[in-house]
Amino acid sequence: MRERSLTVLLLAATVLLVSSVAFPQINPCSRISPGQGATLNGYIPFPPSSLWNTNIANAPLDPNSAAIINFIGSSTPVHADFGSGLYQGQSIGIPYVVVLSTQPLVSIIFTAYGDESDPGPMPIPINAPIEGYPNPDDGDRHVLVIDKGNCWLYELYHAYPQGNGSWKADSAAVWDLEANEQRPYTWTSADAAGLPIFPGLVRYDEVAAGAIHHALRFTLRYSKQAFTPPASHWAPNSGNPLAAPMGMRLRLKANFDISGYPADDQVILTALKQYGMIMADNGSSMFITGTPDNRWSNDDLGLLRQLTASNFEVLLISPLYTPGNVPTGPNPTINSFTATSSGGPGQPVTLSWNVTNGEYNIVSPAVGAIRGTSVIVTPRLTTTYTLYATNKYGRSTAQVTVIVP
Repeated sequence: MRERSLTVLLLAATVLLVSSVAFPQINPCSRISPGQGATLNGYIPFPPSSLWNTNIANAPLDPNSAAIINFIGSSTPVHADFGSGLYQGQSIGIPYVVVLSTQPLVSIIFTAYGDESDPGPMPIPINAPIEGYPNPDDGDRHVLVIDKGNCWLYELYHAYPQGNGSWKADSAAVWDLEANEQRPYTWTSADAAGLPIFPGLVRYDEVAAGAIHHALRFTLRYSKQAFTPPASHWAPNSGNPLAAPMGMRLRLKANFDISGYPADDQVILTALKQYGMIMADNGSSMFITGTPDNRWSNDDLGLLRQLTASNFEVLLISPLYTPGNVPTGPNPTINSFTATSSGGPGQPVTLSWNVTNGEYNIVSPAVGAIRGTSVIVTPRLTTTYTLYATNKYGRSTAQVTVIVP
């Protein structure tokens, strides 16, 4: 009896000891493979509660669904705007590259929308693939980079590499892949809708695995001055009330028979029934965006042209934000931003901050996007650091200067 009691006590003590040990947090992006067009090995960007990852198979229709489809053009065919090989010397789709946490940070020089962009530095390789590679023209020139070590997504629009390793871009956005981050209302991103691009791409690795568990990105010719979540920005080119707001979601009708399509097409069509596709930019109507990959069968993807807008329905557009009802609220409050004293060139200095009502923080220069409330820097010269705290209503900044004796 005593031996059994002693055993119970020892087990209880062991449980208490184990429960008190602080196990390291697992990086959800650790399973992603590095490299251009690398497989995510089943990882899905953003939490399950993200609108990108929400199953909408049973979501209600918009009362104007039929009229909106007719405005788009009911006979407008679906087009897979991605594939293998080259078209007129360019790859087909929007590429991406996965980098390690050791990827050097570089400056981003903004040429158009710097006031609505996230500042650098960013881990963008000088050889990062540009949309349209190997011969990108003066089009959108998107650059998408996933930092797997820190689980951040970086996206640039109209990007050009510079000889010193920096990049010029019209706009850029940083996305925390572990959170339901939103751009500030009315701010653009690397996409016209203020949305991230990467989570809406059709990728070969997920199609080959047999399932897509997120909404897809698509474009329409016309849009109006309005957006609906998850979008945050408009880029109107039509005054017609039936033109789409950015963020509008279409769903492939449940009774559409996909059984006669090749297996890879069936994966895409199933996703369109379960997750739908989100209007993210002005462009050719019913063009679905994906990644370039030489493993795609262009013949199979071409069969998707058999679908037309009439095979889709518009999900309930609610809420709908226009210039008259865009939500407003307080920007983040930076309660403090401080630095310890420098012991000399290259010596460690701790930057610390306290922010309330913020969604993500960036420290520039040298640090970039960061979680937590402090970071160690090693300035060699006297340096002024800026903290950028952002939420869905806007951005606040604070500065601290580290004097290097």
